[in-house]
Amino acid sequence: MKRLLSHLGHWEYKWLCLLVVVILILHFAIINIPNKPVFDEMHYVTDARSVIAGQETARTEHPSLGKLFVIGGMVIFGDNPFGWRFFSVILGVISIILVYLICRNLSLSRRTSLLAAGLLAFENFMFLYSGMAMLDVSCLTFSLAAFWFYLRGDYPVSGIMVALSALAKLGGALAIIAILLHWLITRRDKIWEFFGLMVFAPVFFVFLMPLTDYFPYHKWMNPLDRISLMLRASSSLTFANVSGTYPEKPWEWIFRWDLTPYYFHPNYLGVVSFTVEFLIVPVLIYMLYKAIRRSDAGVFGLCWFTATYLAWIPGVLLTNRVTYPYYIYPTIGAFCLGLGMGLNELIRLFEVRRTGKLRWVAISVVVLFLLAHLVFFALVSPLSYWWGTPIFSGLQS
Repeated sequence: MKRLLSHLGHWEYKWLCLLVVVILILHFAIINIPNKPVFDEMHYVTDARSVIAGQETARTEHPSLGKLFVIGGMVIFGDNPFGWRFFSVILGVISIILVYLICRNLSLSRRTSLLAAGLLAFENFMFLYSGMAMLDVSCLTFSLAAFWFYLRGDYPVSGIMVALSALAKLGGALAIIAILLHWLITRRDKIWEFFGLMVFAPVFFVFLMPLTDYFPYHKWMNPLDRISLMLRASSSLTFANVSGTYPEKPWEWIFRWDLTPYYFHPNYLGVVSFTVEFLIVPVLIYMLYKAIRRSDAGVFGLCWFTATYLAWIPGVLLTNRVTYPYYIYPTIGAFCLGLGMGLNELIRLFEVRRTGKLRWVAISVVVLFLLAHLVFFALVSPLSYWWGTPIFSGLQS
């Protein structure tokens, strides 16, 4: 027993495993509440019911892999909230693990990697979408897997992960932009293997599409016809013909403090945790500084941000394609990576300086920030159902 405890004490992943267990418990504590679809869940749950009943999918504007996770959960666990959301929870937890592994492959310390993963785990938007029967979480998980395999040097496998991400939701294809930028800036190695990555992504996307489409359509579909249909459907959704309070231009996503309500009691509020939102611009400046100082993590964080956020700006300007604030969801991990790096530098300042006020200011900032992050999460996330958040009750009116 002593030997086992000693091994566990030195095992790198003990704190990550504890974080995963805590997040799983929190998710499953709220997974059945409410017992009806929330926000866009209504589209995918209703569609999954039709597919299971033997009808064709009605959601032809998206690829099918993300929908298969919702359908699979309902087939295994039944047509209930647990079945709708089960695989989203599992994929969300895998995303947290992948962020830790990405940080480690960027030569960041264990503490920095755990800080980044922990910030993401207790970020409201991340927790919210990891507990909803939607396509975004599966798309993100495969994108993060693509990043991890790329950083490990497994270029062809990374290309396959990009294909799977795009098969969950077309926006997953943006991951290849981050990979390409980082490779051009920092690596430029294994040219033929990297060429394989760039080829494997579109080839496997086309090759696997009929397989993922077969069950939702109950027949074999021509992948080229499906791609054409999805692109036409996407291009038809413009700011000129889509109304409502939710559509927003990309440059508005990072400067918004609205608690967009998806559901009340429990709170399903579509907002990035303010502890992350308020610091987006400083974190980007910090990552730029680190990139200039030849930090691989700083470069990769900026490439991640460029691919999943900045790329939307010229796209919208050229096509007027409608976008929504929750499209920032795949970018939150990049912000948490930068925040983890910054917090770790403050902790190191506390450890290095033996005396002086600056030493205690550094550790105080870290402690207060982490507490604020957890408090915001406790007040705004669906978990607030268990203790109530009266300060947000006025939003319902």
